[in-house]
Amino acid sequence: MKLPGLLSRSQPPRPGVTGPARVDRRTGDLLRRVGPGDVVVLDQLDLDRATADALLRADVAGVVNASPSISGRFPNLGPELLVNAGVPLIDGVGQEALRVIKEGARLRLHDGGVFAGDREIATGTRQTPDTIADQMIEAKAGMSAQLEAFSANTIEFLRRERTMILDGVGVPELPVAMRGRQVLVVAPGSDHVADLRDLRRYIGEHHPVLIGVESGADALRAAGHRPDVIVADPDVVATDTLRGGARLVVPAHVDGHAPGLGRVQDLGINAVTFPSTGNAEDLALLLADAHGASLVVAVGFQATLREFLDRGRSGSNPSTFLTRLRLGSKLVDGKAVAALHRSRVSGVAVALMVLAALLAIIAAIVVSGIGYGGWVGTALDWVKGLFT
Repeated sequence: MKLPGLLSRSQPPRPGVTGPARVDRRTGDLLRRVGPGDVVVLDQLDLDRATADALLRADVAGVVNASPSISGRFPNLGPELLVNAGVPLIDGVGQEALRVIKEGARLRLHDGGVFAGDREIATGTRQTPDTIADQMIEAKAGMSAQLEAFSANTIEFLRRERTMILDGVGVPELPVAMRGRQVLVVAPGSDHVADLRDLRRYIGEHHPVLIGVESGADALRAAGHRPDVIVADPDVVATDTLRGGARLVVPAHVDGHAPGLGRVQDLGINAVTFPSTGNAEDLALLLADAHGASLVVAVGFQATLREFLDRGRSGSNPSTFLTRLRLGSKLVDGKAVAALHRSRVSGVAVALMVLAALLAIIAAIVVSGIGYGGWVGTALDWVKGLFT
């Protein structure tokens, strides 16, 4: 059985994919060094959407997972994204593959086999739209257990960081004027580049404070905007973006250790740390709220039920849930803002329509010769008043 939506629009997989191996048990470290054409070898039970999105942005050639990409605990989102994009996904090759496959080795993926030259060095299950659809249907039965775990994790997170969520304690001060202003936060989520493009009119009219989260800061710069604040591990942001003048906030562990801070110091860039167990997206929202933003427009954020349960976000989804409760109606999705601006008629368009109507009236009066001087003079004076 095939699920509706994304799976029905999947692209055909690339046959006989080859490429250099990028191998690591630590997915975060792996994502920092993958690039176009690489064959990624990882170990991630229930491949999540955030990881799949990062792999697709890196334009990898194929993915080999030592663990099952769908365990059946809940319907996680990563595998269908990869398969939809035509990226071969071979599942469950086993832990031994991580030892046998060497970094940089030339790999070839064919059906469920992983080859080095003509030698098959690992074998697993080649995922297809049909196999993923069947597993996702079965995995829905595990959602109730995951919801219970989510509730427990939320209570634990609130116990640890209730003063930050409730009172803003620990949120760093920034010399960026946000009070009473609108803030646009761009994270590297699904469709964030297209959504940012659709918000050009909004940005031009309202001039919001721009906060880039991780590679969302690079997306802002690529779109011709200058981020005011960047919230990210500096290792995942381009050097030119870091040097663009934005205030840099580096997420840190609760013990104060901030990965990537050494790179910032080497570049001579000032930064502040934000110790928390929340993810970078949520820290950006809390920054905007604590500094008095009147409205926060979010781009690249996911908050559906399946995305909350997605394993890659399980460590942070309590913070995501509570952060959204904290901001309440102040938080608005970027897609909605873009849709509202597309449906509006600009002031210039209204003025042009009025002017066209007046010119038609004036022309009619001129042709008829009735009250030419008085009518035309009054009409022209009124038109001039529109533009002065």
